[in-house]
Amino acid sequence: MAPRKRGGGGGNRGGLSYIFCCFNGNDHPEITYRLREDFALQAMEPALPMPGYDELDGMFSELVDELDLSEKHREAMFALPAEKKWQIYCSKKKEQEENKSATSWPEYYIDQLNSMAARTTLLALEKEDEEERNKTIESLKTALRTQPMRFVTRFIDLDGLTCILNFLKSMDYETTESQIHTSLIGCIKALMNNSQGRAHVLSHSESINIIAQSLATENIKTKVAVLEIMGAVCLVPGGHKKILEAMMHYQRFACERTRFQTLINDLDRSTGRYRDEVNLKTAIMSFINAVLSQGAGETSLEFRIHLRYEFLMLGIQPVIDKLRSHENSTLDRHLDYFEMLRNEDELALSKRFESVHIDTKSANQVFDLIRKKINHTDAHPHFMSVLHHCLLMPHKRSGNTVQYWLLLDRIVQQMVLQNDKGHDPDVTPLENFNVKNVVRMLVNENEVKQWKEQAEKMRKEHHELQQRFEKKERECDAKTQEKEDMMQTLNKMKEKLEKESTEHKNVKQQVAELTGQLHELSTVRRPFFRGDVPSSPAAPWRHDASSTSPTASTGWTPTSSWRKNIPQPSNALKSFNWAKLSENKLEGTVWMEVDDAKVFKILDLEDIEKTFSAYQRQQKEAEDDALTSKKVKELSVIDGRRAQNCNILLSRLKLSNEEMKRAILTMDEQEDLPKDMLEQLLKFVPEKSDVDLLEEHKHELDRMAKADRFFYEMSRINHYQQRLQSLYFKKKFAERIAEIKPKVEALSRASKEILHSRNLKQLLEVVLAFGNFMNKGQRGNAYGFKVSSLNKIADTKSSIDKNITLLHYLITILEKKYPKVLMFQDDLQSLSDAAKVNMTELEKDIGNMRSGLKGVESELEYQKKRPQEPGDKFVSVVSQFITVASFSFSDVEDSLVEAKELFLKAVKHFGEDAGKMQPDEFFGIFDQFLQSFAEAQQENENMRKRKEEEERRAKMEAQLKEQREKERKARKAKANGEDDGGEFDDLVSALRSGEVFDKDLSKMKRNRKRINSQTTDASRERPVTKLNF
Repeated sequence: MAPRKRGGGGGNRGGLSYIFCCFNGNDHPEITYRLREDFALQAMEPALPMPGYDELDGMFSELVDELDLSEKHREAMFALPAEKKWQIYCSKKKEQEENKSATSWPEYYIDQLNSMAARTTLLALEKEDEEERNKTIESLKTALRTQPMRFVTRFIDLDGLTCILNFLKSMDYETTESQIHTSLIGCIKALMNNSQGRAHVLSHSESINIIAQSLATENIKTKVAVLEIMGAVCLVPGGHKKILEAMMHYQRFACERTRFQTLINDLDRSTGRYRDEVNLKTAIMSFINAVLSQGAGETSLEFRIHLRYEFLMLGIQPVIDKLRSHENSTLDRHLDYFEMLRNEDELALSKRFESVHIDTKSANQVFDLIRKKINHTDAHPHFMSVLHHCLLMPHKRSGNTVQYWLLLDRIVQQMVLQNDKGHDPDVTPLENFNVKNVVRMLVNENEVKQWKEQAEKMRKEHHELQQRFEKKERECDAKTQEKEDMMQTLNKMKEKLEKESTEHKNVKQQVAELTGQLHELSTVRRPFFRGDVPSSPAAPWRHDASSTSPTASTGWTPTSSWRKNIPQPSNALKSFNWAKLSENKLEGTVWMEVDDAKVFKILDLEDIEKTFSAYQRQQKEAEDDALTSKKVKELSVIDGRRAQNCNILLSRLKLSNEEMKRAILTMDEQEDLPKDMLEQLLKFVPEKSDVDLLEEHKHELDRMAKADRFFYEMSRINHYQQRLQSLYFKKKFAERIAEIKPKVEALSRASKEILHSRNLKQLLEVVLAFGNFMNKGQRGNAYGFKVSSLNKIADTKSSIDKNITLLHYLITILEKKYPKVLMFQDDLQSLSDAAKVNMTELEKDIGNMRSGLKGVESELEYQKKRPQEPGDKFVSVVSQFITVASFSFSDVEDSLVEAKELFLKAVKHFGEDAGKMQPDEFFGIFDQFLQSFAEAQQENENMRKRKEEEERRAKMEAQLKEQREKERKARKAKANGEDDGGEFDDLVSALRSGEVFDKDLSKMKRNRKRINSQTTDASRERPVTKLNF
């Protein structure tokens, strides 16, 4: 093997060994180069002249970055003089020049590893081949330690660790027992000697588990190397839990009965070779001490006792006693640490029970201590319950008996080990078992009961306050609404009064003028003859020279004998199923103002012929309107049932009879009676038979049932039913006006919109041209069509594409030729609301309000004539209400009359029969057409978008392909592991020698001396601070 060079490479170990001499002594050390084992160190002088300080600092900074040093060592390196920096730099660059070969690239080693892993057996290999394979792996181990930092980075990026782990998993028995296995573990150890490599190994999901599997080998050196790595990982933050998981994995891999069984067997077994045996047992004890004292074991006494008991159950104590015979100082140091840590923990445990010593082997002493500790406490009954139930658990030796006790053991373990967050520092044997959550469910029942009672009391108080608040809120809202209605009514009355005053003044002036004229005529008497009145000629029809239609140019009404000049298609076309308007109904309609002859000059008639050529039309009609009716259940009038329902109503009202009586007399000033309750109360008005019967038993009023007393008290109110009806009408009046008024306003707005929309008129003109061009014979030569024909446009489908209808085509033409016409939808905003108005129901609602208002006025007149009882406010409240309501109702009636006139004008404007056409039907036709038009417009847009997407598809696929390629080439962010001082090799060495436990060991020795009051001389070794990563 070539002589090893010290000071070369940017690997973690190589870089530090190169410069260790720089941090000792006051004098600046010489940079040396080791050529051979037996050669002396020789001073080196750089062959090249030293550059400037700035350039040297830049070059030296790159070198330090490759060495992957800790922050403390980096500062020490930069503190060196310029001459020393230049010597180090030249030496490093010279070594890199010498190592420029194929073996300096990680790809070479990865290819070799993959090739070796493919040959899974050593039986067919010669001895030279086996040595060559081992030499290659040893060369990789050296390269990971001595090559520059970029070598390690490249090895990680090429997933070299996975290649090593795959090789370890695929080895046969011969390879497992060979030197190759040891060298592979050495490669992982060398990779972990670098901070970046160590972070990569620890972050790998299977690395520690696969390393633990190597414990199954009989090769002593391999086992020692594995135990040293795993012991050192215990000292790394987060590594302790990984080691426990790896040992659980190895238990399943090696089919162990319990965890750590193989380690105790190897600790007790004799190999016959003293040196190998001591090295193995030292590695095992150092690993056991690291597992016990690191991780959660640093602070948790319970965890240390839990884990140590697992080793004691495997019989480690007699094995430790036997290991004393080896008389090896390093091994004895680990044995001392194990026993002294155990003694310290047992002493701390005994202090909890106020005892000097606890014999954990004695079940009687353990039981007595527990019983003494919890006796006369709340936990004692539960402890006895646990013991009683343990008596009932199965005790047979066969079957699954042991599994019950194992479950109990693990539950108790979780209760001891889990922290406040429910986390177990050991690999939890019970999944989804959170002790804290279980304990939270077992809170004291008395405390829970008290909280429930208090919560229920607060809930009731909150409910009462909420009811009172809602009552006051309703009262305030009612007063506010009445005030707003009153102000609005007063403003309208003021406007109406001013208008009427002006009209009265004008009429008065006109009457005065006419009186004067009459007086003059009476004084001047002149004979008057018939022939004196000249006949006024009829106004001539305005003639438009550009119009070719007789309906647009003259006042002459077309007859059936006159035919329009309509271009004829060359081939038969599909029919537009419209309803032709007769000529005698055209006068005074919109059709007298349209001229479809102008449209024919703009349309592409050949394209229409191509799109809508005739074919046998198959009409498919589907009716999917389903009407659901709700059956209104009528209340029964049986006395028993009526009384029961009355009781339910009174329980919901939560008012006494006196409060009810006061609310009726004051017309519910305090808003105690909601509208829905008033409606129900009207169903429980006492009848004459009820009143007569109650009068006979009024001396037994105290014995009457709740409903009977209510009927009796209400019957004593004069005109109770009429008062209740008036109150209900008053409360519902604003709501009814608010329901009727929008309907009336929608009718007016929709009628105005449809009368004045120029875009709609232009649209009808285009549709008329389409129909006349496509229809022949009696169906053609039309001057107008019924509005219901608009919804039949979509029934005509194209001969080219079945998904395209005449409506789609019409929209396309409008977009190209008449873009402004597409805005007709904005002109007809109120059509949807007007289409929902049923005139019959609307007039019925108006009639009900009129009769109700008259009923309230009649009751008001009656109450004015009779003497008022104390607290009766009916006359004052209702008088004010009648004043406002009458004006509001008359305003709604006037609006309805105006809306009817506008609607009749709109119907006649389109040539429809005003006597048969209702608003919901008339406006519903246009509303349905608007919806169909919008859907067809959206479908056209979707077709255009699909076409555009198809055109961009190739480009998009190319871009996606390029993006995926970039994502595959992108590298993951490299994990930066913390390195606060020291190397992985140093950590392994300190763990092997036991120096990592020296500080704790010395402390325990001092405590033991203080406890035993003994003064013994003990040699103290220099403590080494534990390295933290």
